[in-house]
Amino acid sequence: MESSLKNMILSLFVITLAGACAVGAIYMLTKDPIETAKKEKVSTAIGKVVPEFTNDPSEGKLTEEQEGGNVVVYTAMNGDEVVGYAIETYTNNGFSGDIKLMVGFLPDGTIYNIEVLEQNETPGLGSKMKDPDNKLRVSFEGKNPADLNMKVMKEGGDIDALTASTISSKAYVEAVQRAYDKFLTIVK
Repeated sequence: MESSLKNMILSLFVITLAGACAVGAIYMLTKDPIETAKKEKVSTAIGKVVPEFTNDPSEGKLTEEQEGGNVVVYTAMNGDEVVGYAIETYTNNGFSGDIKLMVGFLPDGTIYNIEVLEQNETPGLGSKMKDPDNKLRVSFEGKNPADLNMKVMKEGGDIDALTASTISSKAYVEAVQRAYDKFLTIVK
């Protein structure tokens, strides 16, 4: 084949088309498994942050779009009784970007448990927020945010921050506060 402008453009077009088709095919193959994995992660988190329930909380979920993300409320019921609310919350102010949490509230507003859904914080520092016995989680569990000064201790609050991770800790507290603010709109 002769090297001409027309042949080079045609070759470049064919290579680009083949690449685009390959990327599209890979997207189509991975889209459903990724979506299924995300749903399973949320479902597992709901089970960890609220007491035992008999319904499917994702069926009646309420989603509210807020600045920079969504807050999603899942109501957990045992028979006809509400046993808790799992609230998927977020903050965009982590040291390395977005942090997503699932915060579980009992009907009286007490925090039952908190599960980290997503975070990109510094490994070994801010990333410790996902550890089961981290200081942040322990500062909240079994407590009602109405009775807490929702700031890290370094700023005069009641929340024990992760060592050397004040920014990540403040972001975590912000996400919990966002969940509690949403909880208050539900129970009124």
